[in-house]
Amino acid sequence: MTSSLTTTPWAAGQLPPQDGRTVIITGANSGIGLETTRAFARAGARVVMAVRDVERARATVLHLPDAIELRPLDLADLASVRAFAACIEHPFDILINNAGVANVPAGRTADGFETHFGTNHLGHFALTNLLLPKITDRVVTIASNAHKNATLDLSDPNWERRRYRSSAAYGQSKLANLLFTLELQSRLTAAGAGVRALAAHPGAATTGLNRHLGPVMKAVAATVGRLIMQSETDGAQPTLFAATTDLPGASYVGPDGRGEQRGRPTLVSRSTSAQDQALAAELWQLSERLTATSFPLG
Repeated sequence: MTSSLTTTPWAAGQLPPQDGRTVIITGANSGIGLETTRAFARAGARVVMAVRDVERARATVLHLPDAIELRPLDLADLASVRAFAACIEHPFDILINNAGVANVPAGRTADGFETHFGTNHLGHFALTNLLLPKITDRVVTIASNAHKNATLDLSDPNWERRRYRSSAAYGQSKLANLLFTLELQSRLTAAGAGVRALAAHPGAATTGLNRHLGPVMKAVAATVGRLIMQSETDGAQPTLFAATTDLPGASYVGPDGRGEQRGRPTLVSRSTSAQDQALAAELWQLSERLTATSFPLG
C-alpha cells in the first residue's frame, strides 16, 4: 500500500477509458448507483443495471449511452438473486454491490431474514458467490462508516431476541459488508485467483437512504446535510476509485475530508471489529448456511 495511493487527488474526470469492459451494478437506478452507472457508461463500459423495478428504471437510462442493460434483481429475495445470476452467461469485469436499505422499520425479507441483514449482506453474499466464476477483475462492496459503532451478533443476526433498533440493524449490516470483503479477499488469495475484493463508502452524500427516518430526524438530517453533505456525483467517487484504481485486495476507500464526510477518494481505516479475521470467517460460514451458497473457486 503506497503513499501515492492515499495522497494523490482523484476525481471522476480521471476515470480511465472503460471500452470493452462490463460492469454489473446493483441498485443502479438511483443515488450513488446511478452516478456510478453514468460514469462507467460515459467512459465506454457496458453496464448491466440490476434493479428491483425495470419499468421504473427505464426513464433513468434515456440520456445514457446505448451500452446499458436493465435486469431485474431483488436482493431481499434469494430466488430473484439466483434468477439474476443464472442470466449472466458471459464473463464480466466488475461487480459493484451497491444496493441497500437503511433505517427501515422492523421487517423480514422473502426468506425470513431481518431486512437490513438480508438485503445489504446476505443478498450480496449470495450474488457474489453465484457470479464469482465469471468475474475477471474485482468485487466492490459499498459499506458505510455506520459500521464503526456497530456490533455483529452471530447468535442473533436477524434480531429475533434483541430489541430492534433500525440504526443498529443498519450498522450491523454494514459491518457485515466489510467482514465479507475481508474474508472474500482471504479466500481469493488462498485460491490463487486474480480477482480482488474491495469496499468503499460515499461519506455523507445526498442519497435517498434517509427516507425512512422519522420526521424529526429527517429535519435534522436535512439541516446538517446542507452543511456537510456532498452531491451524489461526489459520493460516487470512492466507488469509482475502488473499481478502477490499482489497489491492494481488501482495501477500504472513502472521502479524505474531515470525518470522512466529504472530499476526494482515498484509502481509509475501518473499525477493529471490521478487521477481525476470525469473526469474518464465522460470518462467512453462517452466511453460507443461510443462503445455501458457497465460495466457488479453488
